[in-house]
Amino acid sequence: MPPDVYHQRVGDLTAFILAGGHSRRMGQDKAFLELGGRTLLDRAMGLASTVAPHVRIVAAQEKFLTIARTIEDVFPDCGPLGGIHAALMGTTTELNLFLAVDLPFVEEDFLRYLIAQASQVSALVTVPEAGQRLQPLCAVYRRDFREAAEQALKKKKNKIDALFVGVETRVITEPEITRMGFFSRMFQNLNTPEEFAAAEKLFGESES
Repeated sequence: MPPDVYHQRVGDLTAFILAGGHSRRMGQDKAFLELGGRTLLDRAMGLASTVAPHVRIVAAQEKFLTIARTIEDVFPDCGPLGGIHAALMGTTTELNLFLAVDLPFVEEDFLRYLIAQASQVSALVTVPEAGQRLQPLCAVYRRDFREAAEQALKKKKNKIDALFVGVETRVITEPEITRMGFFSRMFQNLNTPEEFAAAEKLFGESES
């Protein structure tokens, strides 16, 4: 278990829930799917609020109507990078946690560890690695990353990972994740009805 020093909220931090995807493979909006009696959006918001004093949703306003005030993309239809850019353009904090709405297995203690690591380095990005892949939708970005994001979006280059080569990046490797007592499978996201059904089964087993 991580040290108690991580069990505190960072004041200069905003958390953003990326919920603007089209959910085409799922066949319905993932944000409003219920898992264990709570929507994925509610789960993500609740998790983020345990580690950050400010939590915002990044998505088209029409998608949420009166549920919440959202942050809309400056560069629409550019995937998650467009959402990250829009959030960083409007943030008032140096550190910014981004969490995809469809990551229900991410642990609170891991987010605290992630944020603590980000606060101790000058890197523009602090990102975990799992399954030999970076996890840019569960990462901390400093405000200045918006410049690299905007340059890429203007060139129609929407892949997030490709930008990490050109900026200082702190990678939390899979061995480090394991060493700190976490499991890399928590980054399993839900894209299809089959993946959601498997998640429902896991949540059912954990609550029985």
